[in-house]
Amino acid sequence: MKKLLLGLCVTFSLTALAQETDTINAPKVDRGNFFGGFESNSQWYLNDKGLNISHPEDPIRSNNYLFLNYVYKNWSAGIQAEAYEENALLNYNPKFNETNIATYFVRYANEKIDVTAGYFYEQFGSGILFRSWEDRALGINNALRGGRIIFRPADFITIKGVYGRQRSGFDVANSDIFGSDVEFSIGDVLKFETTDLSIGGSFIRRDEKTDIIDPNFKNATDGYAARVSLNHNAFYFSSEYNYKTEDAIIQVQGQIDNEFVKPGSALLFNAGYSTKGFGMDATFRRIENMSFFSERGAKGNAYNDKVMNFVPSLTKQHHFNLSNIYVYQAQPNVILTDASLVKTGEIGGQIDLYYDFAKGTKLGGKFGTKVAINVSNWNALGGTFNINNPKGYDTDFFGFGKKYFSDYNIEISKKFSSDFNGSIAYINQYYDKKLIEETSGLVKTNIVAAEGTYKFSTYQSIRLVGEHMWADSDKGNWASATAEFNINSKYSIYAMDMYNYGNEVEADQTHYYNFGGAFRKGSTRIALAYGRQRGGLVCVGGVCRYVEESTGLSLSLNTTF
Repeated sequence: MKKLLLGLCVTFSLTALAQETDTINAPKVDRGNFFGGFESNSQWYLNDKGLNISHPEDPIRSNNYLFLNYVYKNWSAGIQAEAYEENALLNYNPKFNETNIATYFVRYANEKIDVTAGYFYEQFGSGILFRSWEDRALGINNALRGGRIIFRPADFITIKGVYGRQRSGFDVANSDIFGSDVEFSIGDVLKFETTDLSIGGSFIRRDEKTDIIDPNFKNATDGYAARVSLNHNAFYFSSEYNYKTEDAIIQVQGQIDNEFVKPGSALLFNAGYSTKGFGMDATFRRIENMSFFSERGAKGNAYNDKVMNFVPSLTKQHHFNLSNIYVYQAQPNVILTDASLVKTGEIGGQIDLYYDFAKGTKLGGKFGTKVAINVSNWNALGGTFNINNPKGYDTDFFGFGKKYFSDYNIEISKKFSSDFNGSIAYINQYYDKKLIEETSGLVKTNIVAAEGTYKFSTYQSIRLVGEHMWADSDKGNWASATAEFNINSKYSIYAMDMYNYGNEVEADQTHYYNFGGAFRKGSTRIALAYGRQRGGLVCVGGVCRYVEESTGLSLSLNTTF
């Protein structure tokens, strides 16, 4: 089976590379539509004396994904095969350890009804209560295997029902998940012309039996959510409240505390205003004991395995390298280890302001100037806490405890000519490693960065980036430089270096260099790179995973057909 599936992956990828689109002059017959894609990410891990790294036992590793879909009228079906040979890339879930069929589905959909059997992805509201999704960069695929029904009896109402077991590696978790969601558009019913108003509600149940004798909690943990959304001209507002019924607290992975049982909750507000040349967006969130896994004992695992909900960090997603060294992670967990490490959730938010200085003004110049300001601040919940047995706590709903993190930044972007544009940024960060990572230390940083892109022609350009970080502790100061050159519409190359020159340990004053290139043709992209991976958090969309330091040669291929 492994050889057959791996052969299929290679065959389909080579076929997609060798062929573009063949058009055959023949009578048109509706045989449906077949499409798919192939993704391969491989790495050859090498020894690195400078980082004191020895390559793993299997130094050549590869993650491969082949997905095929067929659509005929109202019917569709799909299958995804995955191959991890000889093993998955470092820092991925060890359950990804073979070549096999990963997901499959059959679906029927029309204007009123949408039914899926097999594996599927779904999200209720913001996802704080329930979300199943795939992100290969993070090693997440928590699809449900079961069934989903979406019913739209009228244009203004959508009703969803789901049942399944959550994917974990090539198996499923040992629990049952039931859920339903309703979305009702009041604006459509009342025929508002400039206003959209909708309300919604969700229910989710995770039913898992444990080995605990005489548990103080039920096998089934229920979650409820209510939400409202309003859009009127340039103004928008949304709010959502989530509640999770009482469940056992897990402070150490795999250890269920039968004497420590608490409910969870989350409150989310978002509001904004946008018009030509100006925009403002503000978000507030309070989370208490809101981690949710399809198996209780999975809480605390390093791979986001069996996670049922989506709790991203609500901070600016920076595109500069150094600003992502101390990156915030959302804190939905309960930890009462000692007096210096007490947390039951988080409270805080962020504000974004955008302003465009118009063309022809003193600050706008010939092409205009854009300014973006972002402020985010996150704290632990305030309250009273008992770290001795029996453990417990009482939180103040709007109480702010110890500070986790803050990020204050400004970025100015300007087009200087028809061929050249650039930006500069200043970022100030506060990062409590003790509370966020549960390690030790407090880091305060100041970062400056500048980038510029010059176009030689439509497809030929060069981009240069320079960055510097001043850090008052931990690994000290950093410097970074990046150069990217688009040779034409098909070829591009880059070189990048992050230098930890300020490390107090001279032997650890390390260059994390990377260089490589990419080739694009049609829907196919091939990239080859060599360099060092800095250890720490890798984050996508506010969700993070930890990666170890490594050095090696990487090859990636993406194609659709």
